[in-house]
Amino acid sequence: MSASLDSRVSAIRTVALVGPAAAGKTLLLDALLAHAGAIPQAGSIERGSTVSDHDPLEKRLGHSLQSSLAHFTHGGIRVHAIDTPGAPDFVGQALPALEAADTALIVINAQNGIELMAQRLLTTAGERGLARLIVVNKIDAPDVDLPGLLAQLREVFGTECLPLNLPADGARRVADCFFAASGEADFSSVTAAHRALVEQVVEVDATFVDRYLTDGDVDPRELHAPLEQALREGHLIPVCFCSAKTGAGIAELLAAIEALMPNPSEGNPPPFLEGKGPEPAPYPARPDPAAHALAHVFKIVADPYLGKMGVMRVHQGRISKGGQLYVGHARKPIRVGHLFMLQGGKHVDVDEALPGDLCAVAKVDDLAFDAVLHDAQEDEHIFLRPLDFPTPVHGLAIAPARRGDEQKLWEVLARLVDEDPCLRIEQAGETHQTLVYGLGELHLRLLLERLRELYKGEVLTEPPRIAYRETIAAPAEGHFRHKKQSGGAGQFGEVYLRVEPLARGAGFEFVDAVKGGTIPGQFMPAVEKGVLAALASGVIAGYPVVDLRVVVYDGKHHSVDSKEIAFVTAGRRALIEAVKAARPLVLEPIVQVEITAPEHSIGDITGDLASRRGQVNGTRTAVPGSLVVQGLAPLAELASYQSRLNAMTAGQGRYTLVLSHYEAVPPNTQTALVGAYKGTDDPEG
Repeated sequence: MSASLDSRVSAIRTVALVGPAAAGKTLLLDALLAHAGAIPQAGSIERGSTVSDHDPLEKRLGHSLQSSLAHFTHGGIRVHAIDTPGAPDFVGQALPALEAADTALIVINAQNGIELMAQRLLTTAGERGLARLIVVNKIDAPDVDLPGLLAQLREVFGTECLPLNLPADGARRVADCFFAASGEADFSSVTAAHRALVEQVVEVDATFVDRYLTDGDVDPRELHAPLEQALREGHLIPVCFCSAKTGAGIAELLAAIEALMPNPSEGNPPPFLEGKGPEPAPYPARPDPAAHALAHVFKIVADPYLGKMGVMRVHQGRISKGGQLYVGHARKPIRVGHLFMLQGGKHVDVDEALPGDLCAVAKVDDLAFDAVLHDAQEDEHIFLRPLDFPTPVHGLAIAPARRGDEQKLWEVLARLVDEDPCLRIEQAGETHQTLVYGLGELHLRLLLERLRELYKGEVLTEPPRIAYRETIAAPAEGHFRHKKQSGGAGQFGEVYLRVEPLARGAGFEFVDAVKGGTIPGQFMPAVEKGVLAALASGVIAGYPVVDLRVVVYDGKHHSVDSKEIAFVTAGRRALIEAVKAARPLVLEPIVQVEITAPEHSIGDITGDLASRRGQVNGTRTAVPGSLVVQGLAPLAELASYQSRLNAMTAGQGRYTLVLSHYEAVPPNTQTALVGAYKGTDDPEG
């Protein structure tokens, strides 16, 4: 790598601002941009003038809904920053920012203290190997207990959380605790904080330990290498205090980002893997502009003018305007017609991007979230270790108000789902519904807002229908003779069969036990076809029939009139008769549920789950201060569960569902389902 390129890469910092809603991340980024001279002054949420919240919907609602990028140059350092939404429903926009950054700024509202979202994101950032810097914002707010909050940070996240600065002059400024060995602060001691920082850093380097023990102090300007090692290893999580509103601590936070946070060559290498199969090998990507290009798409934007736009972090090599790149294992390269850096909603043309840079390419339909772009075909099997996203379980059935618009609606939905890894779309074969799944009511409500803007048509919504099943509880027999004569050749087929219950989850068995050729072999597939048709359409409530054996043991045929259609009908009607006599049951899906919530909410959650016919199987610790409740519950009882969970946890709870098994519904539910079913008794139906 040439010295000039080396210095350019070393002058890049890439940070992600993450944390709970109302922590002030958007205003904090504006304050940094203003202090660096990238904008004349910080914007306002009320006026809709911030750089990050550029979407009209964000301006109208007054909070971030998606991640947004900005960059600035200050003191010879180029800083890329990603502002992320803090509501749990939009964690699918926040988590990918951790794949693109070297440092996570976990922003905490001094008034609200440590919230579950902050704990979760700090833990995830640590698992991804990022440097972490806790930023306590809103230190100027009334009645805040900053000493108590610092103590709580150390209690919850560990003693490696040490203040890099401390509030001073009644939180009108901050006092540096790293480079300054003494000073005045509103609480604690600058001298003690300085000593603790230096001791924490020198612990990772035996040479500095000896010097510190001998001399009693070490010049912090000599500690850059051990400081970066301490950040890489999670041995140090600095804490900065600031107020985006008053500007207190903003200059010091910017200085910390520039002087102390890692550049692309100082952070832990990104977790790239190479190879196919269950055990791919680690791939040692390195921030060398002379190496093969390697970039990861961490955000997709459906731009109305530029089409599909992929936002990526360059990890290796250089990406140049006019160059060619491969998307994953695609054999045909794409041309980089335009290369952008994003400044909120603005696109800034650039000629090239180096390791550590965040940039975007547009009008490339092959791009997708998590795609890896490269310029050498031998790199086609390189990918980044996937994030562990929460499972979208809050469902909504969507249909167009106008018949014939189904394909158009599906295409618009697919574009929106492309933008968010925590949205899922599927076509439910059993219920014939288009279903969209998200992380909560707010998540889907905002999806509908955007859908109406892009689709330009009315949509109808309803809760997803529950995929019930039917089965039998006892053996029984059925018989049907199909005889039809209407001039000329007729139709004749007669079937005797027996149904027997199987174990739950066993499926379906068809047994041909006919003796003596009473039903000729060529007609047995027709009998099975009729049986399967009856099983698929249901018998008592209109749901598929499962977990039974069907034994065909006798029948009759006619040498002239017997035809395939006659035995299809006879098999179907005989099966219906048998099932009705076999003590039929309606089954409902039972799901494994995992609920993550603050510890103080667990009693309410377990009681509520029991009231929904659920059972708790155990609990385990998640991040500090929260527990995971594991249990089983009927899916039908969890409709709109996120709303109830929000009420019990002040919006901090999350849950996931996985199908476990089917069980019989309560008698009153079966009566209602059977009563609502309008089946057919038409022998020809």
